[in-house]
Amino acid sequence: MQDVRMQTMRMIVVAAIAAIPSVIALAQPPAQGQPPAPMSFFVTSVGKGDGANLGGIAGADAHCQQLAAAAGRGSATWHAYLSTQGSGAVSARDRIGGGPWYNARGQRVAQNVGELHGDTIEQARLGNVLGKQFSLTEKSAAVNGVGDTPNQHDILTGTQPDGRAYTDGGDHTCNNWTSNGQGTAQLGHSDKQGGGNSSWNSAHPSRGCSQPNLVSTGGAGLLYCFAVAP
Repeated sequence: MQDVRMQTMRMIVVAAIAAIPSVIALAQPPAQGQPPAPMSFFVTSVGKGDGANLGGIAGADAHCQQLAAAAGRGSATWHAYLSTQGSGAVSARDRIGGGPWYNARGQRVAQNVGELHGDTIEQARLGNVLGKQFSLTEKSAAVNGVGDTPNQHDILTGTQPDGRAYTDGGDHTCNNWTSNGQGTAQLGHSDKQGGGNSSWNSAHPSRGCSQPNLVSTGGAGLLYCFAVAP
C-alpha cells in the first residue's frame, strides 16, 4: 500500500512539474523591445463604498469604466465580472468578451474564456495565472490578500466556478447588486488563497450585503473588470 501511495505521489509531482512551463509561458511579459499589451483586465483599487449595492450591473460597469479611464484606458469598453439572477439572468463569463486579457503590466492572465474558467480537462489541469502576483489593480498594484492587513481579497462575482449564473432560489448577488441589506454575494479570492477554497471567482458567500459585512470576511467590495472591446 505504501509503494502505491509513493508511486501516486511521484505521478502528481511529475504532472505538476510538467505544467510549470505552460503556466510560466502564459504569464510571460512581452519580448524585449516590444511594447506591452494594453491593460484589458484589472481588480478595482476601490469599491463603490455602499457594500454590494453597486447601482445594479450597469453601475458596476460604470465603476470599471471610470477607474480604467483614470488609468488611461478609457477608450476601451469595460464590464464588471458579475452574474445576475432571475428573469433575464446574465452569466459573468458571457459579459467579458473573448480575450486575451492582460494586466496593467502587460502580462497575459488568460487567452480566452475557456482558459479563464478551465472548461476542458487540460485547461482545468493547467489553471489560469490569476493570483496575487497577476490579479493587479488598474494602478498596477497588488491587492491585499491572506497575511496582509487588512485582507481585501474577497471579490464580488455572484457566480459559480464555471462563470455561470446561479439558478437556485438563493440570493447570491445581493438582489442583483442593488442591496446593501438583505441577501448575500458569492465571492472569489483574488490571491486564490484562504478558507480551504482557492477559487478566483467562487470561493464562498459573504456574510451579508453591507459594507461592514463585506469587510468582516476579508473584502472591500472590489470587482474584476475586463475590457470587452479595444
